[in-house]
Amino acid sequence: MTTDLVPGDFAGRLAEVWDRIQRVAPDPARVTVVAVTKGFGPDAVRVALDAGLDAIGENYADELVAKAAALGDQTGSSERRAPAWHYLGAVQRNKVPRLAPLVACWQAVARPEEGRAIAARRPGATILVQVDVAGLPGRGGVPPNRVAGLVAALRDEDLEVAGLMAVGPPGPPEDARRGFREVSGLADALDLPIRSMGMTDDLEVALAEGSTMVRLGRALFGDRPPRPSAT
Repeated sequence: MTTDLVPGDFAGRLAEVWDRIQRVAPDPARVTVVAVTKGFGPDAVRVALDAGLDAIGENYADELVAKAAALGDQTGSSERRAPAWHYLGAVQRNKVPRLAPLVACWQAVARPEEGRAIAARRPGATILVQVDVAGLPGRGGVPPNRVAGLVAALRDEDLEVAGLMAVGPPGPPEDARRGFREVSGLADALDLPIRSMGMTDDLEVALAEGSTMVRLGRALFGDRPPRPSAT
C-alpha cells in the first residue's frame, strides 16, 4: 500500500468535491465526507486528516488495523487530528475483536448476529444498517422490506443505530436514484438521521435523494493502486 499523494493535489480534489456537494445537496452543512483510503497507505490518512477530514473509511480489516498501528500516537497529538474509522466492509464476526477498539462507525451491519458480536466487544457502538438496493448476488445488505425488523432487533442490543447505508447498482448513476430514494424514505420512517449513500460516480444522485454522508475514494485520491498479488 503506497501512495504518492501531494497535499496540494488532494486539496484541489477536495475543493471540487465540496463544490459538487454545494451545487446539489439541499443542506450541504449536514453532509459528512468519508475519505475512503482502501488500497492506499497511511500517508493517505495523514493527508485527509490534515485537510480536515476526520471520517476515514476502510473496507478491509487488515488494512484498517495496520494503518491505525502505523499512524500510532501521531494522530493523537496536538499537531494532527485523530481519525474516526468507518468500517465499510462486511462484518465478519471473527474480525470484530481486532476492529472493535478502533472503529467509530460500522457501516455495513446486515444481520442481528453481527450486531451482537459488535455489542459484545464495544457496547454502545455506532452502526449503520446496510440496505440492499441492487438485488444482485454477492452484494451485502438486507432487503428493504426487512430493514425495519433488523433495526428493531439491533436497537434491542446495546448499540447506537444511527442510520442506513446503501451502495448503488453498477451502471449509470441515474440507475441508483430509485434505491436511494427508498433508503431515505425508510430512514425517515425509522427516525434515523444518517443516510450513507453515494460514491464518486453517483454522488449527485445520492445527495439529491437525501444522502447525509458520502464515501469517496477516487474523487479524493485518484485511481487506487492495484492490490499486491499473492505469491
